[in-house]
Amino acid sequence: MLINLTDVFTEEEKSVTKEVPLELTSIRFQGEDFRILEKTPVRLTLANNGQGRALIEADAEVTVELKCDRCLREVTREFAVHASVAAVSPDVANAEEQDEESGFLEGYQLNVDSLISNEIITCWPMKILCKEDCKGLCSVCGKDLNEGTCDCDTFVPDPRMAAIMDIFRENKEV
Repeated sequence: MLINLTDVFTEEEKSVTKEVPLELTSIRFQGEDFRILEKTPVRLTLANNGQGRALIEADAEVTVELKCDRCLREVTREFAVHASVAAVSPDVANAEEQDEESGFLEGYQLNVDSLISNEIITCWPMKILCKEDCKGLCSVCGKDLNEGTCDCDTFVPDPRMAAIMDIFRENKEV
């Protein structure tokens, strides 16, 4: 959703509070799309800071469907988003300031979906787990080890013993 910021940039001490719908249906992160299951309307506070500058505050709650990094089960994660950013109108901003804001400002328009999406990505967990003690998948057969064990040989020899293991293999072949 695009919000026109012309009035906020031009009128001294102007402050606007509004609630707008979040139109995002998914979030793209690291080349993968994650579906948004639930979302609340975005509560925006737009305030003039003088001479073509504005403070933008946005609050929303979003529930996203993720996949466990170990077993690939679907996991839901709630994000309570609070964004507080300073914006500069295009006619006042220099090139460096416009580059910093290019993700959510399009001229005098605020792209609310882009702002919220960027904030969710900054809060993204480094490791997504369905539960703390998730056992993951068997590296041989791919079975979900949370559901039970498999009969695969998962022995990993110590690499420092590789030379001795080679001697044992040579003696077995004789």
